[in-house]
Amino acid sequence: MSSMVRDNAERQRFELERDGYIAFADYDRRGSELVIRHVEAAIPLRGTGAAGELMRGVAEIARSEGRTITPLCGYARAWIRRHKEYGDLLA
Repeated sequence: MSSMVRDNAERQRFELERDGYIAFADYDRRGSELVIRHVEAAIPLRGTGAAGELMRGVAEIARSEGRTITPLCGYARAWIRRHKEYGDLLA
C-alpha cells in the first residue's frame, strides 16, 4: 500500500496531498469490487504525475484488500490499461 495515498472513508475517496494540494479518487466498495467513480487533481498538480501516483496507490490498496477495480472514470480506466502490472485488478 502506498504510504502517500490515504483513504478518506468519510468522504469515500482516496487522497494524495502534494504541496498543500489534493488529488483524489472517489470510490464505492461493492463486495469485492472497488468502483472508481472519478479522479481529479487540483489544477496546480495537473501534469505533475500526481494523478498517476494516486492511481498507483489505489491499485496497491485494492491489491492488498483482495479487490478488483471497476473504473467508471475515463482517466482511471486508461491508467489501468497503460499499467499492465495492474491489469489483473481490472474487473
